Amino acid sequence: MKNLKYIFILLIAATFSSCSVYNFTGATAIDGKTFQVNFFQNNADLIEPGIDRDFTLALQDLIQNQTNLNLVSTAGDLVYEGEIVDYRITPMTATAVSTGGDAAASQNRLTIRVNVRFSNKKKETDDFEKGFEFYYDYPAQSQLTGTVLNEAIKVIFERITQDIFNESLAKW
Repeated sequence: MKNLKYIFILLIAATFSSCSVYNFTGATAIDGKTFQVNFFQNNADLIEPGIDRDFTLALQDLIQNQTNLNLVSTAGDLVYEGEIVDYRITPMTATAVSTGGDAAASQNRLTIRVNVRFSNKKKETDDFEKGFEFYYDYPAQSQLTGTVLNEAIKVIFERITQDIFNESLAKW
């Protein structure tokens, strides 16, 4: 009976060992030990100051928090680079008629698109160049400043960075 207890403990330890092909973040086995995220320049026609830095940091943070890779500034095994290519605000839905007799927007949408080039120096078949885009809808009566802008950018960047992570490391 005592031997059965040791076998059971050994099986549990083997099940939860860290050298499996899949981990709880969804990343498959990663080829490499380091990654670098080059600065994502803002090349959009409409410029919102600081979002290039914010996006670069958001992508670095996500990869650091969901993998055991080490962030380096040069010669990374995995390299993320690209640019913000679109930042636009568009009216989405209209109200019936405003007091002036014209239809008015009741909701606006902020859309951000990022072009990403991913290189895996250990497994070049994983390399890609792809655009990632997401949006945030907000009431037309609100100005896209302050907390509304901060929340919009936070939501958009969370989605885009997770999509980049899934495409490059989780293979979803």
